[in-house]
Amino acid sequence: MAKIKMTTPIVEMDGDEMTRILWKMIKEHLLNPFIELNTDYYDLGLEHRNETNDQVTFDSAEATKKYKVAVKCATITPNAARMPEYNLKEMWKSPNGTIRAILDGTVFRAPIVVKGIEPCVKNWKKPITIARHAYGDVYKNTEIKVPGPGKVELVYTGDDGTQIKELVHKYDGPGVAQGIHNLCGSIESFARSCFNYALDTKQDLWFATKDTISKKYDHTFKDIFQDIFDAEYKEKFDEAGIEYFYTLIDDAVARVMKSEGGYIWACKNYDGDVMSDMISSAFGSLAMMTSVLVSPEGYYEYEAAHGTVQRHYYKHLKGEETSTNSVATIFAWSGALRKRGELDQNQELMDFADKLEKATIDTIEEGKMTKDLALITTLPNPTVLNSEDFIKAIAEKLA
Repeated sequence: MAKIKMTTPIVEMDGDEMTRILWKMIKEHLLNPFIELNTDYYDLGLEHRNETNDQVTFDSAEATKKYKVAVKCATITPNAARMPEYNLKEMWKSPNGTIRAILDGTVFRAPIVVKGIEPCVKNWKKPITIARHAYGDVYKNTEIKVPGPGKVELVYTGDDGTQIKELVHKYDGPGVAQGIHNLCGSIESFARSCFNYALDTKQDLWFATKDTISKKYDHTFKDIFQDIFDAEYKEKFDEAGIEYFYTLIDDAVARVMKSEGGYIWACKNYDGDVMSDMISSAFGSLAMMTSVLVSPEGYYEYEAAHGTVQRHYYKHLKGEETSTNSVATIFAWSGALRKRGELDQNQELMDFADKLEKATIDTIEEGKMTKDLALITTLPNPTVLNSEDFIKAIAEKLA
């Protein structure tokens, strides 16, 4: 059988630890036998990031701007313990954070739904996609411990010298205070990414803040979303038969729990951080969660939502067998290949992405799975496969 050809490369970002091992297996068994794989390769493994002073991360993001589609393996964000382990020059920043900032993207995370892995919420029938605004708020905060009586003020000083001043609190004794910020430009990019992705996937879009309490900060989010929707997207949504829906965050949580799923839930930074973990856990497993970074300019970067599976990697180094779930990493590749096919009008490549996902799901639904899924499945007598045998079982279905 002739291999599928690719006219334009995908940016390939290799990663760390056990996911790097799975990455190689996926290419060997599921991709190279069927596709003349065309990638612009960047090694984002921690050792190579250290050798290049992290320049490779910046280069991979710029390449994504050029080719518009990237697929990324999970990577280590080093802490103090990793410094001596990898002989690091410095504690390099999160590659995801660097790439996200360069591409000005929004992260969309959605569970992969299969029979036999039942959601904790019994009425959830379809995936719920979380769109997280990954800029600002508490993640870029400034904090102080208030030592004693006094006042904390919020002060803006314009370049022309004008000042706006608000009293935060008059303290009678010790306490704490923090300042958070966001940028209208970042919120606008977040809104457009959400609206574009909703159109791309033909799903309703929900957005929620607490504008009744935060009448300037959260209300600005609400107003920007509504203004952009009315001016640029309302007609497109009507044509696509999908809806944009705004509500308060507490109402959204209540509605989500009673819904069947099948929509995108846009969240501010903290809400998205918390709710994406809730959704992934309630649907069964973080290893069954897709993640795609989408920028308003039309750049797409696909990856698994989980980390590098460090514990399994150390077992692998000792020569011990592992049963590591590769599904989200497989779906990162299928997502990137489908988008590449879409942009290049390569139907054969798009069809292959669909077949790869179906083969993966069919393998699990037939009872062949990794240990983490076998522990939670409702299917009787599942067959537990090791890391490579699970990928080979999918390859047999593809062939």
